[in-house]
Amino acid sequence: MKVLNLYAGIGGNRKLWKDVEVTAIENNPQIAKVYQKFFPNDKVIIADVHQYLLEHFEEFDFVWSSPPCPSHSRINNLKFQQIDKGFKPKFPSMKLYEEIIFLKHWFKGKFVVENVISYYEPLIEPYISNNHYFWSNFFISNEKKDIRGIRSENIFYKEKRNGFNLSDFNLPKRLKEKVLNNCVKPELGLHVFECAFKGKQTSLIEAK
Repeated sequence: MKVLNLYAGIGGNRKLWKDVEVTAIENNPQIAKVYQKFFPNDKVIIADVHQYLLEHFEEFDFVWSSPPCPSHSRINNLKFQQIDKGFKPKFPSMKLYEEIIFLKHWFKGKFVVENVISYYEPLIEPYISNNHYFWSNFFISNEKKDIRGIRSENIFYKEKRNGFNLSDFNLPKRLKEKVLNNCVKPELGLHVFECAFKGKQTSLIEAK
């Protein structure tokens, strides 16, 4: 099965997938090198993620996309309410909805677009699972209550989290914190994948 992993980061969503041929697209070379270290058998491409999807979507069976979330997050909306303290509102990035609409109408395989719960009512109705929005062409359940989402452990900075250890990488502490904050918890990535392809993965969640 050929999988396109967009905005790949260090590969949290991909960590527990088995028997897949993954092409990971990441626009930050430093982060891409970390991903390649963790997943040496994946094909890692440094490119404009949005454009790569447009040009190569037909080559894959499954697409996972996690576009940048800051312009949609509720945290940022709290800042917007403090304009008098120096915060200024910004337009939410419409790349999120561009990809949802594009995949829904043109992609023949299974797809999922993941993002945070937004400060506004979503323009396209998503599934909600483990405190995250998911837009997909398959049903995503919210039954596994023990799975916490991307930001479940981010109150304090750690270099080791969710099976990833960044202590040996020569990266700025702030960048390490960022990629760990944005890392999809592996169990959640597996759960979503299993919703798309029931029976094709050995459930590491149920085996625990």
